[in-house]
Amino acid sequence: MSKDLESPVTGDIPTADFRRQAHRMIDWIADYLEAGGRPYPVLARVKPGEVSSRLPARAPEDPEPLDAVWEDFLTTVLPGVTHWNHAGFMAYFGITGSGPGVLGELLSAALNVNGMLWKTCPSATELELVVLDWLRDAIGLPAGFFGFLTDTASISSLLALAAAREAAGLEIRERGMSGRTDLPPLRVYASDQAHSSIAKACITLGLGLDSTRAIPHDEEYRMDPDALDAAIAEDRAAGIRPLAVVATVGTTSTTSVDPVAKIAGICQREGLWLHVDAAYAGSAAICPEKRWCLKGCERADSFVFNPHKWLFTPIDASALYTRHPETFKRAFSLVPEYLTTPESGTVVDLMDYGVQLGRRFRALKLWWVLRAFGLEGIRARLRHHMAMAQSFAGWIDRHPLLERLAPVPFSVVNFRASGPPSFSGQQVDELNLELLKRVNASGEVYISHTRLDAGIALHVAVGNLHTTPAEIARLETVIDEELTCLLNR
Repeated sequence: MSKDLESPVTGDIPTADFRRQAHRMIDWIADYLEAGGRPYPVLARVKPGEVSSRLPARAPEDPEPLDAVWEDFLTTVLPGVTHWNHAGFMAYFGITGSGPGVLGELLSAALNVNGMLWKTCPSATELELVVLDWLRDAIGLPAGFFGFLTDTASISSLLALAAAREAAGLEIRERGMSGRTDLPPLRVYASDQAHSSIAKACITLGLGLDSTRAIPHDEEYRMDPDALDAAIAEDRAAGIRPLAVVATVGTTSTTSVDPVAKIAGICQREGLWLHVDAAYAGSAAICPEKRWCLKGCERADSFVFNPHKWLFTPIDASALYTRHPETFKRAFSLVPEYLTTPESGTVVDLMDYGVQLGRRFRALKLWWVLRAFGLEGIRARLRHHMAMAQSFAGWIDRHPLLERLAPVPFSVVNFRASGPPSFSGQQVDELNLELLKRVNASGEVYISHTRLDAGIALHVAVGNLHTTPAEIARLETVIDEELTCLLNR
């Protein structure tokens, strides 16, 4: 061997160093999960730029001791972490990176496979397909749905709308959209309560924000199907071509469930693609008594829900299903010679169903979660979360100074402080934003807010494995104390 090829600094770090650091990290993680994040304030208390100001401007030229890196994690990085795995995290949608999920993620990182083709990792492809079948059956979708994993529902919905565009037969894959005089304006319909990712998908796909039409909601924040029907008729009369409808099962603000069965009937009559965004509430359908929320979803062309939201799987993992996998392949499959294999055409190559070529082994952590908890264990935990949310909603309903602003079909509660009778709507909003600030400053809980018909609403989402009735009771106490201070100042 040439002397030029010999180097004392090639290769990975010494195994002994890795083993020592890994044991220390696993012990720290185990303690962190056992404590439910409680030793730390749930919301980071750093100021903008504070973390970056503690970091060097340039990467180190020479190796640094791993002990020093670990110490900097504890002293520099950790203070700037908002603890989504904290028992008191009740903002947005509560999520948990569970112990089994962390173990699966650890193995995935160590294996470091790219599951773009069946050939590049048969287990990554086949485990993903099997686990997605397990989930499909668990929530009650028909066997005809083909499922695969993406990172988030935002990307899943983007892929679904791209498939809808392909299904419309507009030759956009071949000819694009720019400069065409034969292409009418296109329209995508969604409730005015739909997630902003739907509009972002339209931006990304070249349809533009003008292509999205928000359909009004009813008194329970569900899409109004009569208004959808009228909007489609109006657009057709104006020379606009309807393309797809997005129904939501568990809206971001209130977790309301659109009347999917009625919407599906309209889509079938009008020849429109129906995509269902069940990112949050889809997990609830694992409980038979909540299966009602997916009524009509069996008629959807595509459907998404996120195991990383309420299925205890570390972010990111989004389950995308479709009744038309060949439409996805027509939209996305592009196979250069260097990606052909002897098995091409006889196996599933998951790169063919989306934009990304590189694919993480996401199914591994989901497999660990499903096996470690079992469906019955998951159901028990989801029911516990929903029971705690109902208990909190009951406390709101009984409180003389608070009012609930939306139904509670799952585990999210929206409410506000009503304020004195003399307060204007703006003053009530300001009161609630100040109450939000004070509650979150406690460090014990973290809640978020949204805007509903009545104005600013405080948003409490119960969904963390570590959250107990004690956290709910503490949240009630903090709200009471801070509201009393605000009203008496």
